[in-house]
Amino acid sequence: MIATARDPATLEELRAEAPERVRAIALDVTDPGAIAAAIAAADAWGGVDVVVNNAGYGYLAAIEEGTDAGIRAVFETNFFGAAALIRAATAGLRERGRGAIVNVSSIAGFVGGAGSGYYAATKFALEGLSDALNDELRPYGIAVLSVQPGPIRTEFAGRSIAFAEPLPAYAETAARRHHWIREMNGRQSGDPDRIAALIVAAILDPAPPRHLFIGNMSMELATRRADAIRDTVESWRIRSSGTDFPTQDS
Repeated sequence: MIATARDPATLEELRAEAPERVRAIALDVTDPGAIAAAIAAADAWGGVDVVVNNAGYGYLAAIEEGTDAGIRAVFETNFFGAAALIRAATAGLRERGRGAIVNVSSIAGFVGGAGSGYYAATKFALEGLSDALNDELRPYGIAVLSVQPGPIRTEFAGRSIAFAEPLPAYAETAARRHHWIREMNGRQSGDPDRIAALIVAAILDPAPPRHLFIGNMSMELATRRADAIRDTVESWRIRSSGTDFPTQDS
């Protein structure tokens, strides 16, 4: 297994558990040269079987609060970096006719919220890419799995999050949610080990899911959003259907 991080020293504990099976290398997904080196290292070790796109961080801001630099930076890591790694790995996966690509998205890629619009936008973009990629690679025996967890007890709400300069106008919307995220740090409901085990089980399943909503909060939010979409479609069905050009039978 090739394990990657911007600082491979952070992976030493993992490597020490199985030094004969784990190789730790440096990878910054915003660096094309580092991506090429990581794929080359994997090819030298027998090739890529599964790609897990897990690099990412949070950029929290009301839409008005966002800065060009902050917005572009979070897209570079969360979306463009993931897309670049996928492009680099896809040819080898196709040639072998097997494997999987796991894109770690978020429930924020299905349900946006005040104060996290730009982060959600990166994950919505990753969701659209994953759907298209699934249709393109399934004929080659490659599964594409989009993982949409709720809160996970990691450093995401700590060192892996950036906040824009707050505006008083959003004290009761974006700022309130940001406070909740800060307070939740270290008490998130999602267990990383159990989530990892579920992802492995999903990859090995004979019919892996295209979307995997993980955790009770994620499933509840997804269900509410799906129900709301269904209700909206039905309430506007007659008027919406009238916008097509008339058919010869009508």
